[in-house]
Amino acid sequence: MIKIEQVVRTYKMGEVEVKALRGVDLTIDKGEFVSIAGPSGSGKTTLLNIIGCIDEMDGGRVTIDNKNIGEMSKLQRANYRRNELGFIFQSYNLIPVLTAYENVSLALSLINLRKEDIRERTMAILKEVGLEGMEHRLPSRLSGGQQQRVTIARALVKEPRIILADEPTANLDSNTGEDILKLMRKMNEKHQTTFIFSTHDKMVMEYARRLVLLHDGMITDDTVQ
Repeated sequence: MIKIEQVVRTYKMGEVEVKALRGVDLTIDKGEFVSIAGPSGSGKTTLLNIIGCIDEMDGGRVTIDNKNIGEMSKLQRANYRRNELGFIFQSYNLIPVLTAYENVSLALSLINLRKEDIRERTMAILKEVGLEGMEHRLPSRLSGGQQQRVTIARALVKEPRIILADEPTANLDSNTGEDILKLMRKMNEKHQTTFIFSTHDKMVMEYARRLVLLHDGMITDDTVQ
């Protein structure tokens, strides 16, 4: 489903060049539950952002469903992000003045669904992630774990093929983090959505079915668990 070939990414910080990725090769199949792990500066977030059409590569090739994302225009990349990808962020990135329902349904309003379909799908996914009865609460009235559940619902409601999660448990205590991981694995099994995490959290690594280790922009290990 995802094929990454010899991907290179270098950033310039003043006069210094930082090699974030140094020729990464990786293939991920449909329905996998993969953790890309490594210390800060290993390149894991950069790799996630390239897969997510947020960042560009300096060399190499990434194909998703046989589409070369490096050959897409900015508009095509934006449409691909909107229609095919879901994102889960460590800082939640919820709109503070919108309720849980509104934060989730906003993702559907961008793809021209009927109001009845938007409501039906939004309420169904909020129930699925354990937020039934909380749909009218603002983010400020939700706990960190509940806010992350809204983020998961927002990512899943579009029925994307791939969900990219950047340090999804970083702002949660260990018990809440484990509950969120269980929920995401349940969603992965039920919907066969491909989940790709970036993390340095050992608990996330243990929950992953496949662990890819990055160090200094290179893959050092790739293990099915």
